[in-house]
Order: sequence, then structure tokens, then C-alpha cells
Amino acid sequence: MSLLADLVNLDLSDTSEKIIAEYIWVGGSGMDMRSKARTLSGPVTDPSKLPKWNYDGSSTGQAPGQDSEVILYPQAIFKDPFRRGNNILVMCDAYTPAGEPIPTNKRHAAAVIFSNPDVVAEVPWYGIEQEYTLLQKDVNWPLGWPIGGYPGPQGPYYCSIGADKSFGRDIVDAHYKACLYAGINISGINGEVMPGQWEFQVGPSVGISASDEVWIARYILERITEIAGVVVSFDPKPIPGDWNGAGAHTNYSTKSMREEGGYEIIKKAIEKLGLRHKEHISAYGEGNERRLTGHHETADINTFLWGVANRGASIRVGRDTEKEGKGYFEDRRPASNMDPYIVTSMIAETTLLWNP
Repeated sequence: MSLLADLVNLDLSDTSEKIIAEYIWVGGSGMDMRSKARTLSGPVTDPSKLPKWNYDGSSTGQAPGQDSEVILYPQAIFKDPFRRGNNILVMCDAYTPAGEPIPTNKRHAAAVIFSNPDVVAEVPWYGIEQEYTLLQKDVNWPLGWPIGGYPGPQGPYYCSIGADKSFGRDIVDAHYKACLYAGINISGINGEVMPGQWEFQVGPSVGISASDEVWIARYILERITEIAGVVVSFDPKPIPGDWNGAGAHTNYSTKSMREEGGYEIIKKAIEKLGLRHKEHISAYGEGNERRLTGHHETADINTFLWGVANRGASIRVGRDTEKEGKGYFEDRRPASNMDPYIVTSMIAETTLLWNP
């Protein structure tokens, strides 16, 4: 008799050319991810060759019950690290049957910005640092923390090793390798300042692909924590008090910034971001006011300031960028629960298309 694990890991290529495609989309809360699978007759590498599909939007908070059909448009394909073989993960966005993007489809508006010729010409690169917290499932308390109690103060946990300081490394490493397998441009991981909190980085990736990759990386992480019996939280301040929050620092550069004289372009871009500070903050994640307090490596939510190597600033410019006179900058304001489609496209719009 086969064990369950044997059946889960069956290699379908031995008996069939058919593959399984997992269609993935963002649900009604703007942070919940949904997915369902379908069988295809053979391998597919081009999302435009995939069939559209539909789902019950009334069950995801995205459509009324009397008109519940929502249509999924495939947009990006990744290898499936769970089923492996030729099976795929498909990042989709959602539309009405008439072809209009539904309100929670933030990818559509981002695609319009990233397809603008002025944006395309600048080849915008993004590197997104996604922080998250691992929680014990039944008590909603960080992994490694005593139930109902607290660990020692912050200090020994950042990039730490050891069973008394580092919690959940097996999940983190499994996620790292699964993202590489999937074809996500994941560039690194590290343990964070608060115990039980971790970070992975995606990029540099060009334009809208950075956001597709972050969403799929989040999906893979949540699937892995499901297997491990652990909950992943993207709350920007999961534990009140003297504990670091969780952000999604967004590193950004354009072709002009990466070339000689780029530092002057960077400073002009930062000036524009400062003029639209309130608009950006309002779109940078729910509950961010609990994180952006001016403490724990943040700038106050109502204050815009930038500096070189300053982790207490809204925008940080690296020492290398200042020294070389070209490079990139880091927007430290986005919360861990931000929508990357909104954040990346808004940065491009403000710095490349908006005229004060």
C-alpha cells in the first residue's frame, strides 16, 4: 500500500503529458491569497497561451451573490515547487465578465503605468525586502516565544544562530529554495531584529515582474507554513511595545540613476517623493502608523526626511551610491502588508511621470 507522501509526490510524466496549473489571485482583503488547480493537456510556458478561468467572487468578498462570476486572466508563470515536474503556478488578476478590472485588481493599473513609454525607457529596477513574522498556530504568538510571556530584549536575534535565538529556520530555508526552484529572483534571506521575524529579498527585477514575484513568493511561503503548522503574519507591528515592526523596504533605480550623473537624478526623484509623502503613506499598507513611530529604525509617519546610510529616514541612500555618484535608493516607508503592485507603480509614477 502506498503511503500518502508517495502519492503526493507521484511523477505524472511517467504516465501522462498532462500537467497541473495552480491559478493564484489576490482575494478581497487585498492580502489574502486564493488558488485553485486545473488540468492542462501539456506543458505551457507562455501565459497568453493559458485559458482564462472563473471563480465565485461572492465567496472571496469580490462580487455580490447575484452576480458572482469573476474571470481570472493568467499573467505570469512559475515552476511549481510543490508538484514539481512540468506543473506550474500561475499569477492571475481578476476581471468582470465584461472585461473590467474588479476594484481589488491592483495589477491592471500598475501595468498601465509600467507600459508607459517614458517608464519603459527608464527600465525601473526594484528590490523588495519582505519582512514577516512566524506565529504559533493556536495561540497567535511569535514562534520561539514562551506562551503568554516574552523573550529577552532585542539585540541577540538579528542574523543570529542557535536554538535560543533563531526560530523557524527550516521554514525559511525551505522557502528560499522553493522560490529559486520556481524561478523567482529571490536574492537573499536573513533573521530580523525581533525573534520569530524574518526577511526575504526579491530583485533586482524589472517593472511589474517584481510585484508578480513578491506575490508568488508570499504564496509559496504561506503554503510552506501551512505544511509546517505555523502561521505567517504580514502585520506591520505584530507585537506592541519595544519590538521592531515589519516592513517591505523598496529599493529602486532607473536607467538614468544607474548611469553617470545619476546621483542628481536620485535627489530630484527623492524631492518629488517628499512632495507626495501623504499620498504614498496612504497607499503603503494598513496599520503602518503603528510601525512608523520614529523609533525602531523608522521615520515618523508624518515626517519626510532622507539621508545617506540613515535607517531612521523615510528614504535611505547607500554610501556606495553617494561615493560613486550613481546607483539606487531605498524607500523605507512601505509596510510588510503593502501591495507591491501599488507601491512599485506609484514610485515609478511619482518619479517618472508626475510633474509637481
